[in-house]
Amino acid sequence: MTDPDWRSIGDFYDRYDGASVEMAYSGPKTFLKGEPGDVRTLDDPDVAVLGVPYDGALSNRPGARYGPDAVRRASGWWAYLSGYKGGLTNVNTGAAVDFSDLTVVDCGDVPVFPMDRGQTAESIYAHVAAAAERAFPVTIGGDHYCTYPAFCGFAAGSSSSTVGLVQIDAHSDTVGRSPKFGEHFHGSSTRLVAESPYSNYEHVSQVGIRGYESANFFQFVDETGLTCYTMRDVRERGIEEVVRAAVDAAAEDTDGVYVTFDIDAVDPGVAPGTGTPEPGGLSARQALRVVEILGTRECVQGVDLMEVSPTYDPTNSTQLLGASLLVTLLERRFAE
Repeated sequence: MTDPDWRSIGDFYDRYDGASVEMAYSGPKTFLKGEPGDVRTLDDPDVAVLGVPYDGALSNRPGARYGPDAVRRASGWWAYLSGYKGGLTNVNTGAAVDFSDLTVVDCGDVPVFPMDRGQTAESIYAHVAAAAERAFPVTIGGDHYCTYPAFCGFAAGSSSSTVGLVQIDAHSDTVGRSPKFGEHFHGSSTRLVAESPYSNYEHVSQVGIRGYESANFFQFVDETGLTCYTMRDVRERGIEEVVRAAVDAAAEDTDGVYVTFDIDAVDPGVAPGTGTPEPGGLSARQALRVVEILGTRECVQGVDLMEVSPTYDPTNSTQLLGASLLVTLLERRFAE
């Protein structure tokens, strides 16, 4: 080792080009290594990221509170690659993208109140509204109840009268009331969105529903006008046709579309780190194709990723896939 003159630390950076390259696992743990910021003072970035470390409305395994941190850490990989290579080519999409050209501000985590769901919902609403007023909002949860206040906040902040919802999920989340959890929990978020002033079931599209729903579920779908594509539909019609149809249905007669991606839409053999795993879900390839399509649609104006629970996945594959889904959607949205 040559003893450097530590009093002139700048000389060290002059001698070693790689000194300024930040490894994926070093530096601030912000999404895509974006600049940390405050949602109250945003200066019109491309993307504003918010974390919601809240899982107080779960009905099964806890742990989604750790999702925002895990997804942020995983996203550092693409920022590192883009930084040291001077841009990237996505071999899947064929797009050239330099993530350093994408202005991402990570506004940190919204304040949550673990013993007060209502106050937490107000916090999510206010912070997402402030982000949506200035940027494309990306919200990382957190349990899926968080989508309800995030959706409403998005609608208010973007000055939208009517917003469509595209929901990628294993479960419909249309429960009216649970004897254990009441009317507000992660199994009721889509119903709450549909009953909000900003939407209704005719503006909601679902992709990937499987497992078990209520006894009269398909009658409910027909009566409400909900657009529901089950995993059987995905297998029979193909993921591309289904997603395009889902977006078209949600976008009709609306001011924009909000996307919510529950990671349990993906098969637990691929993404086991979630609270309510359901066998028979999307493959990683199908999930990535979903966000590729969503990212090309101008009507899509906000997104969230929910239910990543990293403690159930010692391989870290779930948060890696979750980060990849968001990164790919943003690439498609802003790269070209």
